[in-house]
Amino acid sequence: MQKDANWWRHAVIYQIYPRSFADGNGDGMGDLPGVLSRLDSLKELGIDAIWFSPFFRSPQKDAGYDVSDYKDIDPLFGTLADFDEVLAKAHSLGIRIIIDLVPNHSSDQHPLFQAALKAGKGSPERDMYHFRDGKDANTPPNNWPSVFGGNAWTQIEDGQWYLHIFDSSQPDFNWDNPKVTEFFHDVLRFWFDRGVDGFRVDVAHSLIKAPGLPDIEEISTSMTGSDSDPQEEKPHPYWGQEGVHDVIRGFRRVANEYEDRAMCAEAWVLPLSKMAKWVRPDEYHQTFNFGYLSAPWKQAELRKVIDDSLREFGGVGAPSTWVLSNHDVIRHVTRMAYDEVPKQGDGIGPDYPQPDEARGQRVGRAATAFMLALPGSSYLYQGEELGLPEHTTLEAKYREDPTFFRTNGERVGRDGCRVPIPWEADAPAFGFNSTGKSWLPQPENYRRYARSEQEGVAGSTLELYRKLLKVRKQFNLGMGDLKWVEDLCDETTLAFDNSGVRVVANFGSPIALPAGELLVTTQHDLTIEGVLEHDQVAWIRL
Repeated sequence: MQKDANWWRHAVIYQIYPRSFADGNGDGMGDLPGVLSRLDSLKELGIDAIWFSPFFRSPQKDAGYDVSDYKDIDPLFGTLADFDEVLAKAHSLGIRIIIDLVPNHSSDQHPLFQAALKAGKGSPERDMYHFRDGKDANTPPNNWPSVFGGNAWTQIEDGQWYLHIFDSSQPDFNWDNPKVTEFFHDVLRFWFDRGVDGFRVDVAHSLIKAPGLPDIEEISTSMTGSDSDPQEEKPHPYWGQEGVHDVIRGFRRVANEYEDRAMCAEAWVLPLSKMAKWVRPDEYHQTFNFGYLSAPWKQAELRKVIDDSLREFGGVGAPSTWVLSNHDVIRHVTRMAYDEVPKQGDGIGPDYPQPDEARGQRVGRAATAFMLALPGSSYLYQGEELGLPEHTTLEAKYREDPTFFRTNGERVGRDGCRVPIPWEADAPAFGFNSTGKSWLPQPENYRRYARSEQEGVAGSTLELYRKLLKVRKQFNLGMGDLKWVEDLCDETTLAFDNSGVRVVANFGSPIALPAGELLVTTQHDLTIEGVLEHDQVAWIRL
């Protein structure tokens, strides 16, 4: 692996959701041997790094985000030896590896929590988590709601309650306790010593809770603390507390003990001026840009969020990141088929109005081409290079997301974006494995999105992604600078220059393309010369 202290500033990072990428042993669950068998395809795609969602030991109550051992691989996914093999091959291919850190909570089966249950009230063991007496025998310590629905407190046999911002199987750590800091610094060093190149930090904005754990004045399960106004100024008692920055600086000091390592925060913090504080020089290297992910495919909104991102992140010396899809949100080719989309985490089920698939594909491809030309680092979610849509008709009997169960099905949750991806159209489970088993059933329309149906096919989404990534690297767009081409920007068009490439996005009626060599376009009909149709993007050499 070639050393590059700034690789994270411009990298294209591909998220693997281990359950659903590739299954090596045929049990229906994706695993590390499956990943190993498909690494060459990611090299061919042209990515720079892989981010793995959790593969640690876990009871799997929340698809691995309930960790019972932070230093081992769950047998569902393989062994530490399997991970070492994946890491070594990825590095030999020039691909870096980022793994998840889940520091807000553990599994209730983690030895630390089990010790806390046994130790009793007021013990040092219980101080590793948030145990409290209730307001009375039957009333929780406060009115905090769980993000997954219901109450954020669960009562145990001796009458005390423990806090869980997410599922009751995921008790929150008490980050006011220095022993929690020591524990996680040790976890970081374990994986850094093993050779991983970085961490993505889960729910990074929730670690510190307000002193005294006060009631919330306005009940909300939004990840920003407010369903209506994410830019509210009053701090939420468990989102974005100021004390979290001390935790971040501790993580950064550990990362700085090693060469070429990086840490990225999953922090639903808005506005962007506040999010930028998370990537000051002594804090995280990156944070996900959820302001960009949430922006609609509209000229004015996109220009504003890009300007805000480059200004705010650049103001602290950090690059912006760009992302459209991940394992927690509706896949963007489906999301962009709607004028109004369900709230984050709610998902789309059979009873919801079904998407306009053609519209979603057209807009989704354009949105990707626009994003990959921006300076900074970009994140891709497995399957999006195939144009893979959300599974929007998944039956209730197959659902596994805790959100579905804690809301009695009112919110169907995130399973629709987590379905195993298709590799070969005519193989069992579309090539996910050789047996046809699949932990979530794949919809029939995944057949036409399979990689085998797109490889070498001019204009296919897979070939579009490959071309975009190749040209992005050729012109070093990730390390470039954006300059709007004002003469070409109006109510239905956006255009910018970056490192010798002019990028034009058309949101309205057909327009004439500027002069120059056409490097790549999202239009399926490559014979259209000199014209850019609606919801299409072109890259032109200056």
